[in-house]
Amino acid sequence: MQEALASLCERVRAAGADGTRLRIRGGDTKAFLAGDPGAGTQAFDMRPYAGIVGYAPSELVITARAGTPLEELAQTLAARGQCLPFDPPRFADADGRLAGTVGGMVAAGLAGPARAALGGVRDYVLGVLLLDGRGTLLRFGGEVMKNVAGYDVSRLLAGSWGALGAVCEVSLKVLPTPPATRTLRFAMGQADALGQLRAWSAQPLPLNASVWWRDTLAVRLRGAQAAVSSAARRLGGEAIPDALAEAFWDGLRDLRDEFFIEARQATALGGRALWRLALPPTTPPLAGLDDTLIEWAGGQRWVLVDAGDERPATLAAAAGGHARCVLGPSARPTALDPALLAIHRRLREAYDPHGVFVPGRPLAI
Repeated sequence: MQEALASLCERVRAAGADGTRLRIRGGDTKAFLAGDPGAGTQAFDMRPYAGIVGYAPSELVITARAGTPLEELAQTLAARGQCLPFDPPRFADADGRLAGTVGGMVAAGLAGPARAALGGVRDYVLGVLLLDGRGTLLRFGGEVMKNVAGYDVSRLLAGSWGALGAVCEVSLKVLPTPPATRTLRFAMGQADALGQLRAWSAQPLPLNASVWWRDTLAVRLRGAQAAVSSAARRLGGEAIPDALAEAFWDGLRDLRDEFFIEARQATALGGRALWRLALPPTTPPLAGLDDTLIEWAGGQRWVLVDAGDERPATLAAAAGGHARCVLGPSARPTALDPALLAIHRRLREAYDPHGVFVPGRPLAI
């Protein structure tokens, strides 16, 4: 593996010398979010640098190389009764296989249904080995929580979309797999669902995930068996069989649920656009945005609108949040405040002064 790492370093140095631009690629499952890298850009494949570097179950820490498939990491953890609790999306490649990698997970910074309850990717990153735009390997953080002195660069890389370099290795905090899980379904409108979720979130309930779509609210309870059973009796609703519930949450996690299938079909035809909105959970229903799927107790909302309709951005800003079109003709980077954009650019100049790496579309720097 040292030869593979040395080869990656040498290629970056050569790209800096001859002006070649590189787009970092792992399982190539997030291309629909990353966008077109532009003509002349070459793929920088991290898959050869794969494998588990170290695993200490008793310390709840695992270290893996960037090209390691998330499925392999999950299987390793499951064998010891542990997991990545934030449900990292794995996504599918062109052949329909779940091919997401550890490096892509960190670079994209995406989390699944449990994000609101248990945090996101950056909350579990302990340390990274980064290959910067000069072809230099830089190590940040370590394998314990209290290891940060100065800037917390390791967590800064979560969601950086390759703008600062290629994540080569990452140490992650893991957690024991909860012993009990139960999914409940309720028939209710959007306003009632948001109000109910606010009330439940203020109570000591093992509420792990939630989703509302088309007048149906589903919640996932996770934790100790006694806590889950007690909460299920208290909340009521219709209990969903475990196998069906697991498939449902996996589909939501990997954007393969019915809503996202319909959204991809609609946006592929060019007449519709899919937006992702990040909002304060207390935000009421947004007027006029009828085709909406709501996660994270109201904090994340997916909206399907006609192409060219900018209301999601306007309404999100008015509510104190932000929005980005992720699929469709209007898909583009998130607009940043000028002061924040200046910080982004200074960071990029520090880690990739030659502009070797082409960042994914979510960043416009």
